[in-house]
Amino acid sequence: MENKVIITAAVTGAVHIPSMSEYLPDTPDKIIDEAVAAHRAGAAVVHLHARDPKDGRPSSDPNLMKYITDGVRERCDVVIGITTGGAIGMGIEERLASVPVCKAELASCNAGSVNFCFSPIANKIKNPKYDWEIPFVKNTYTVPFANTFKDIEDYIRVMGENGTKPEFEVYEAGMISNIAYFIKKGAIHGPVYLQFVLGIMGGLPATVDNLLFLLNTANRVLGEGGFVWSCAAAGKDQFDITTVAVILGGNARVGLEDNLYISKGVLAKSNAEPVAKIAGIARSLGREPATPGEARECLGL
Repeated sequence: MENKVIITAAVTGAVHIPSMSEYLPDTPDKIIDEAVAAHRAGAAVVHLHARDPKDGRPSSDPNLMKYITDGVRERCDVVIGITTGGAIGMGIEERLASVPVCKAELASCNAGSVNFCFSPIANKIKNPKYDWEIPFVKNTYTVPFANTFKDIEDYIRVMGENGTKPEFEVYEAGMISNIAYFIKKGAIHGPVYLQFVLGIMGGLPATVDNLLFLLNTANRVLGEGGFVWSCAAAGKDQFDITTVAVILGGNARVGLEDNLYISKGVLAKSNAEPVAKIAGIARSLGREPATPGEARECLGL
């Protein structure tokens, strides 16, 4: 696996709203189509959120999530990861509801609390497509993204009961110590899977220095060989930072959840476009996109 890179496609998320891009998949069927296309472009893993087919609103409905995961499974062998982050303001039970229903191979496990704010989106939308969009993004200015130690323990337990591996989302260096606590407690066993998330308003900015800081901290706290890591970066820094991750021997997450653009001022028309772009960058650096089977081997799925 030394020359392989696991590419994850974060297909739709719960940050961007339909008014921001006509290409954002905002129905279950579009999400399925986009996940399959991303896999064909080189993604070994797809990270999935659900959206209400009526108006594109982020949804925690486990029936919608099962419809999406079943639809993807029927059409390709990609590794499926589902969210337990949901959307800002959702409760813990709501965020965990899809884990026992879908029994996905991976699920996000946010490794601590953070002010995950994207309210400035409201200033850019003059004519929203749906009434819910502007209040939804403005709400993140006052509501924290809470993930207490008890919450994290519950995520780990429920995932363990359903054969789902936690993908720890790390927004700040202290969250690595949170993960180490649960390893020491025996709740989880290494190597753990880390997704460094940079560029969120309220978290670490998307810089090379910060990526190196997180990686060096993980090496010190968890030990070299104690984790597998990937990196995601929000917005315009996505490809710069994920390219550095590839150079450093890590893995990369791209997709319309994190960045709606394929280049400056040019909207990506699908999740396949950013996947193909980072796959091409990886190949130019002597690394090949991992297959789903190779990703499963690397992540211990």
